[in-house]
Amino acid sequence: MKRILINATQPEEIRVAMVDGQRLYDLDIEHSLRAQKKANIYKGVITRVEPSLEAVFVNYGAQRHGFLSFREVAPEFYNPNAKYTGRPNVKDVMREGMEILVQVDKEERGNKGAALTTYLSLAGRYLVLMPNNPKAGGVSRRIEGDDRQQIKQTLNELDIPDNMGVIVRTAGIERDAEELSWDLDYLKTLWNAIQQAYSQHKGPTLLYQESNVIIRALRDYFRRDIGEIVIDNEKVFNQARDFMQAVMPHNIRKLKQYTDGTPLFSRFQVENQIETAYQRTVSLPSGGAIVIDHTEALISIDINSARATKGHDIEETALNTNLEAADEIA
Repeated sequence: MKRILINATQPEEIRVAMVDGQRLYDLDIEHSLRAQKKANIYKGVITRVEPSLEAVFVNYGAQRHGFLSFREVAPEFYNPNAKYTGRPNVKDVMREGMEILVQVDKEERGNKGAALTTYLSLAGRYLVLMPNNPKAGGVSRRIEGDDRQQIKQTLNELDIPDNMGVIVRTAGIERDAEELSWDLDYLKTLWNAIQQAYSQHKGPTLLYQESNVIIRALRDYFRRDIGEIVIDNEKVFNQARDFMQAVMPHNIRKLKQYTDGTPLFSRFQVENQIETAYQRTVSLPSGGAIVIDHTEALISIDINSARATKGHDIEETALNTNLEAADEIA
């Protein structure tokens, strides 16, 4: 059975594990002292225009200014007084001191500030609304076959403004047009509130904060094949119950409070798998290994056949090792 396990016994850290039986396949951790900024929306102020990088730096309220690539700037945010012909350069249409609406696309890493975008996305239960990107939209790539065709037909029944785009999430499978319309109306109302806040406040300021890890887990990871949601903290359990009662009451029976003396993650043998996931070297079933190294520029993954001897020759051994590694990395 697939389960969502939520460990919230330590106030400084909440951990959400997705397991299939006792095999961990996804993990999300939120620290109270290091709040997540990804998907938050801010009114920022451009502090530096950098033509050599085709980008600007934006003060959005964090200690480090964010990095906004020019290709992530929607034309609606160009300086209205700018004069240019053809394809503009960043120095033509952006200037220091301009206020701009941005969303955090990637968290801060090392000495680098957060990566920002002006192409916003607002996630609901069934839909993702892109309020200023009409070219985007469609159906989640995770949805295949007949479900995909059915959702495309339902999507055509929705009243989507011409200047907006919508993506149907996996949770939207088997939902009728009325249910999707409710979600769309909620997201449009949210977008209107963000626009109103933008016009009323000076930057830098936070306009919209993404949901906490509990709500994100239920919104983003809960699907039809999840058999149980198990939570080991009463306060968090009540929070999850209130959210499910509001948006998915037909699934509230799957919510369970865990009160056993054995720690939740130990009960489902998740703790050891988490420790293994953070190790530099990950062993593969056939004897090979994955070696993961983090650098400021990238994350490198090296696949070693090591003691692997499954194949009849070196090419088959390499193929088997690579297939195991691909499955483990995914």
